Amino acid sequence: MTLIARTHARGVETLALDSPHNRNALSAALVGDLAAALADCAKDGEVRAIVLTHTGNTFSAGADLKDPPDPDTLVGLLRQIVELDKPVVARVAGHVRAGGLGLLAACDIAAASTESTFAFTEVRIGLAPAVISLTLLPRADPRALARHYLTGERFDAAEAARTGLVTAAADDVDAVLEPILDGLRRAAPEALTETKRLLTAKVLETFDRDAADLTALSARLFASPHAREGMTAFLERRDPSWVV
Repeated sequence: MTLIARTHARGVETLALDSPHNRNALSAALVGDLAAALADCAKDGEVRAIVLTHTGNTFSAGADLKDPPDPDTLVGLLRQIVELDKPVVARVAGHVRAGGLGLLAACDIAAASTESTFAFTEVRIGLAPAVISLTLLPRADPRALARHYLTGERFDAAEAARTGLVTAAADDVDAVLEPILDGLRRAAPEALTETKRLLTAKVLETFDRDAADLTALSARLFASPHAREGMTAFLERRDPSWVV
């Protein structure tokens, strides 16, 4: 059973994260299914662009603490989205947390509804937004990332748009996406590919330079006593021991 729901309309393939029981957390299974679906789209000449969205009220809650993906596998998924020779557009009509923001930033264009909320919650469970920084640091406002990385506080769609985490935010996310998808349908496929390469070159340089170090950092932090305490506290719905 796949965790990705798929539909197709006029050259646009929609891939919906479909694991609502855990708020579309990035489990090993979901990451694997999404990678497979993206690979299928890459080979399909009928697919002009891809919309990445979700079922339920959460785009993604971040890494699945009970079944986290291997850091190298998550790096591979993020790079796959960035390198894909077709535009990937994120459609968010719900909440995004932690690793889900890295997935969002890997997309070329992102639109969110005003009901959406965002948070980098890693520091609150003894971790750091390590691997997802590969897509976030090259694309979002550094001052805003400093605040949100370090505090883990929740922020709204207007702030996400202001700081470059999403392209646009509106009450009706589908109304925002309508002219974007129309534009992609009107563009020549080869021109889209080459234009995307121009836009992602700096992001891929970050992968080449930093992926190994950030993967090692992620693995080290996940194995740390602080992370064990933080994840246990999260699952037990209590404050971790370091809260003052």
